[in-house]
Amino acid sequence: MTSAAPVARTGALTALVGALLAGSLSASPAADRPVPPVAGSARAGAAVLAGLDPAAPTPQPASVGARLAGPLGDPVLAGPAALVVDGLTGRVLLDNRARTPAVPASTLKTAVATAALVTFPDTRLRTSVLYKPPDSQPPDGRPSGAAGQAPGGTLWLVGGGDPTLTASSETGGYPAFARLSDLVAQVRAAGITSVSRVVGDGSLFVGPDRAPGWRDNYVTDGDVTPVSALELDAGRSAPGAKGPRNPAPAVAATAAFAGALVAAGIPVGAVGTGSAEAGATRVAAVDSPPVRVLVERMLTESDNDLAESLGRLVARRRGLPASFAGAARAVTDTVTELGIPTAGMALNDVSGLSTTDLIAPATLVALLRAAVLPTRPALRTVLTGLPVAGFSGTLNDRYATTDTAPGAGDVRAKTGTLRNVSSLAGQLVDADGRLLLFAFLSPAEEGGGTKAALDRVAAALAGCGCPALVPVARAAPTGPAR
Repeated sequence: MTSAAPVARTGALTALVGALLAGSLSASPAADRPVPPVAGSARAGAAVLAGLDPAAPTPQPASVGARLAGPLGDPVLAGPAALVVDGLTGRVLLDNRARTPAVPASTLKTAVATAALVTFPDTRLRTSVLYKPPDSQPPDGRPSGAAGQAPGGTLWLVGGGDPTLTASSETGGYPAFARLSDLVAQVRAAGITSVSRVVGDGSLFVGPDRAPGWRDNYVTDGDVTPVSALELDAGRSAPGAKGPRNPAPAVAATAAFAGALVAAGIPVGAVGTGSAEAGATRVAAVDSPPVRVLVERMLTESDNDLAESLGRLVARRRGLPASFAGAARAVTDTVTELGIPTAGMALNDVSGLSTTDLIAPATLVALLRAAVLPTRPALRTVLTGLPVAGFSGTLNDRYATTDTAPGAGDVRAKTGTLRNVSSLAGQLVDADGRLLLFAFLSPAEEGGGTKAALDRVAAALAGCGCPALVPVARAAPTGPAR
């Protein structure tokens, strides 16, 4: 026997996938206060995901407000900021302090995702190995290979900002991450049989490796590794491992590389970190999946390491320092140039881990709407990367209760959770077949049912047909006039 909840989930997901894949719609005239379209739109108000009927009834603001009043009023949410708009027209259906900046948590990742996709969607992040052969005569006058000195020159492992570089040797997975074992094989193929030094170079990124507003437990709890351009499995103790991250990821990656060389029969002398010397020659390189694939993973899994790396690489592309401050400025400037309203946006990182980040719900919804408009197809990855309620990523284990099941398979949203905020920003198709975009930011403490309460808000919106409220007619007096 199959329970009703999984059937409902499957049907909703099938409908949503059809909507995502079918094509695009023509625009209908905007109404009320539309969320601004992306700058440079060929068709003002042009819209959204295809396969949806543009003539489907548009929810009415008063009805949406009435339907969500109960869920949004749940005391556990502590009075959340909220914005709901019609995806096709941009018409505002619900506005509760939507232009007041609030702490976004990981919903902020939609901003760095957008910036990366418009900057370099097809770029791959390269990790290289450079080699400098030994001097013909060592400085101490001893011949190369004399007792106490390993012969063979120096190898530098040079990070390109790819935290998905992995020690795993498995093949056939998706996406196919760059592998340390492939670098070792290329070094062997280059004819290098021993080295006196292996040096890790993470100098592509600069500045502090932890941001203002990051809690001390983030690294020990395994939320993120200190940011470095050279990381192996994002500072984890093993591929996919849970638990604390390494506080010195470049050192750990270099040690792992040296160990892999020794295991492959290439003796190694000293191991350390530092910048590669001029004149060193590249002898090996591996590339990450394209940035658009990394963005999709970052959103689905809420990958903080990828977010911070991509932000720094956007900064470098814009000629800014590859630091927390440079990434914050680069992401803000990039989305502003797209026509996204960024008033009050103030960032100390781009992953949303900082408890001092601020962004308005209106900015989050405008980022989502930029992704559904047809003028910048590269941004569609923002939508495909959003977790699906009850099915994938950070929403995999949610929307399983009776009061949230209507959103399963329909709600696609970026989650956010910190000690001082719980948030949800994404899209859904309502009961009448209308695409709605939303952002809900609650200042409630983490836990205490805040995630479930936000899920109830989204599920209520998913069930919305929400036509105009019909006024209740007063009965005519039946007694004599007095």
